[in-house]
Amino acid sequence: ESSPHLPAPKDVMIYSYNFRSLLRWSPVKVDRGLVLYTVHFKTGAFNQWDEVNCTRITQTECRFPWSLKERRWTIVLRVRAELGQVTSDWVETDPFVAERNTTIGAPEVNSVIASSDSLLISVTPPFGSEAGDFLQYHVSYWENATSTSKKETKTSNTVFKIGNLKELTLYCFGIQVELMTHSALQLLGLQSVPECYRTTIS
Repeated sequence: ESSPHLPAPKDVMIYSYNFRSLLRWSPVKVDRGLVLYTVHFKTGAFNQWDEVNCTRITQTECRFPWSLKERRWTIVLRVRAELGQVTSDWVETDPFVAERNTTIGAPEVNSVIASSDSLLISVTPPFGSEAGDFLQYHVSYWENATSTSKKETKTSNTVFKIGNLKELTLYCFGIQVELMTHSALQLLGLQSVPECYRTTIS
């Protein structure tokens, strides 16, 4: 039975980055004893609470198990505090859909080869793609001297060229990933930290 004497966890939030998700909450403070936490989940398809691998744990976070890795599922989690036989009220999260609610990180830049009029860039996507995914890279680049005027280009290749550049000139670029899924959702990721390279002389 829930008891008014044990406060419920606060700041209950789902954090999701590149489709790796976890539930976090603030610790419940008591005068004595060790507070444990239990997390349950349910999906949009089944209105029934089930256990995850976080029953009577001491940590204030719970990673999503592999069984919840479906990106399109609607998932709700709940957590409560437990102290001996006493339990707090459950606290539920808002519905979570990874395909809509995850944060996509920046792609990793593997290599940049500068020539007199171009930069040849190789990148790795921030997460492993699934069937039906379409990844597009939004590349913005600018001359370091006139960083106000940015140019943009889009590509779906992991190796691509920024062309028509001036020789012996410093150029900077940043890249974002856009994920398009077969449910027609579009998710734009974080921009990479700008990198700058000088073109060579022809």
